[in-house]
Amino acid sequence: MSITDELIPVLKKLRLSGVLKTLDLRTKEAADGVISHHDFLFRVCCDEVQRRDSKQLEQRLRRASFETTKRLEDFEWAFNPKVPKSKLVDLATCNFIEKHENVLLIGPTGVGKSHLAQAIGERACRAGHSVAYVSAHRMLSTLRASRADQSYDKRMLRFTSPDLLIVDDLGLRPLEGEEPIDVYEVIRQRYERGSMIITSNRALEEWHPLFLDELMASAAMDRLLHHAHVVVIEGHSYRNPPGARKAG
Repeated sequence: MSITDELIPVLKKLRLSGVLKTLDLRTKEAADGVISHHDFLFRVCCDEVQRRDSKQLEQRLRRASFETTKRLEDFEWAFNPKVPKSKLVDLATCNFIEKHENVLLIGPTGVGKSHLAQAIGERACRAGHSVAYVSAHRMLSTLRASRADQSYDKRMLRFTSPDLLIVDDLGLRPLEGEEPIDVYEVIRQRYERGSMIITSNRALEEWHPLFLDELMASAAMDRLLHHAHVVVIEGHSYRNPPGARKAG
């Protein structure tokens, strides 16, 4: 029986079986005198830390449920010079999450709000934060359905427990029924406990009427804006640039 065979059950018991992936390489380095015994142990441990960090990142990205993989590096800043690049790059440091602040991305369709929101969310995952991405329609549909099977509180946790909640396209359609209450509850329960990124095609002054109740609107917007970065993006749609419209 080789030393590796003897190590396998020990490593599994210690939950270090990932060490086996690079153990042969590190052992050869030590045997060839390339690294000292101290460096051998250090590198084996670093390999395991890197493996665990990578696995945890994969889990955070999967749980975030992004529509597609969006990265800040892939954003076409040159297309629209009006996009406040320095402000968005600063937000991508994710310091606002540490402070439990909110980010509101406002502008017409196609200017890159969803891309930027998910790209900042991707950076947040890499920084070790838990993230949940959801369209406003999907969030409200989920909460509406949860009332029927008595799982409202459980479903609400999906939107209130992550460090960062990204709600895409709020106000794309008017809120109805108990939806204003649901939006208010998400905002209320996250206030000064977690951060939100909300994208919307509606100007900020159009958000109040969405709640269908002035008192509820004031309470929701007061909490939402108390610690908020409001980023207004203007310009043409990436999906339908001026040249394409003229050609059409």
